[in-house]
Amino acid sequence: MDLFEKLATDRGPLGNIALREENFYMFPKLEGEIAPRMKFLGKEVLAWSLNNYLGLANHPEVRKADAEAAAEWGLAYPMGARMMTGNSIHHEQLEDELAAFVGKESGLLLNYGYQGIMSVIDSMVDRKDVIVYDSECHASILDGCRMHMGKRFVYPHNDIENLDRQLTRAQKWVDNTGGGILVITEGVFGMSGNMGDLKGAVSLKGKHNFRLLVDDAHGFGTMGATGAGAGEEQGVQDEIDVYFSTFAKSMASIGAFIATKPEITMALKFNLRSQIFAKTLPMPLVIGNLKRLELLRSKPELRENLWKIVGAMQDGLRKRGFNIGTTNSPVTPAFLNGDGVHELTAVMKDLRLNYGVFCSGVTYPVVPKGVMMLRIIPTAAHTLEDVEFTLNAFDEIKAKLDGGDYHDESEKDATLTQA
Repeated sequence: MDLFEKLATDRGPLGNIALREENFYMFPKLEGEIAPRMKFLGKEVLAWSLNNYLGLANHPEVRKADAEAAAEWGLAYPMGARMMTGNSIHHEQLEDELAAFVGKESGLLLNYGYQGIMSVIDSMVDRKDVIVYDSECHASILDGCRMHMGKRFVYPHNDIENLDRQLTRAQKWVDNTGGGILVITEGVFGMSGNMGDLKGAVSLKGKHNFRLLVDDAHGFGTMGATGAGAGEEQGVQDEIDVYFSTFAKSMASIGAFIATKPEITMALKFNLRSQIFAKTLPMPLVIGNLKRLELLRSKPELRENLWKIVGAMQDGLRKRGFNIGTTNSPVTPAFLNGDGVHELTAVMKDLRLNYGVFCSGVTYPVVPKGVMMLRIIPTAAHTLEDVEFTLNAFDEIKAKLDGGDYHDESEKDATLTQA
């Protein structure tokens, strides 16, 4: 078969329904200033799908810092990869401040989160080593594990007893190879919203010899007394060997970082292929991220307001009979009974076009068959009135779903209209 013929006829699980759902369920276009209320298909919607946890995307101090940095430096400076000609005192300042904020000795900037965590995993292990990872880890972690040429074991989500068994298996393997063991989990899991059991994982350090890598993309800035993340929240930040987070969530920006011991930072900075062979972070992003970190440290009221909105939304959903799973973070899933992507799309179409509520939807294989999930991301920029408006809309949507209204809709012609 010709390669193009294969790609055109089999676009994959999501691509195969693209003609029906593109620009609605997938690749939708939210327009206007980043805010709780934006435009979708020409109508105002209340947006609950942006990872702008602390409302920094359009914070006036952030906008000012971004604009001034862009005017002073432009988007090109510094030119080249970081190792060659792309370094600056501001890059190093941001690394130092980030490491100090999360309680580590040394930090290293990464251009992007997805490629960054993949490259970190690739650089930390070789064919002699074993990776043990949580089954619900993000796709970027799974892709990093797939790059690993040695052995890997997976344990069921947050099942510390099973992790113990997998570590026993891993130890037997490295006893023969002379390698080491890397355990990978997340601080906050982005779909379920529950924290990784970091306390349980580190409790096994006395029994097994391993290092712990934690991806805390959703926990950084939102969890813990100071916002230093899920490790701070669980009292085990010091036991995290390599801390990773992205700027794309609470910082509302681009880039990522790792924080660890200086000797490990030194080893990684000379082996991270996604950084060595890629252009450095542009100066406006570095200066802008310094301002964001300053606000994260100096304005605890941002995090306090986030949790006020989170509490109101999650308590309201529970009181109205919604199943929100085991979340203990701002990520708020609402699980509904449904028969798949077409019924889910009908629900989302009604929510977005008729109720003015925009949130993301997830169906099988991310969640079990027969279940649909609406995923809500509360932010510090939302109001209690926004929460009440959304809860009322969800009440009506659930009543329609239970009454079978969307089942008929999901079987109609596949072409979605804006009418």
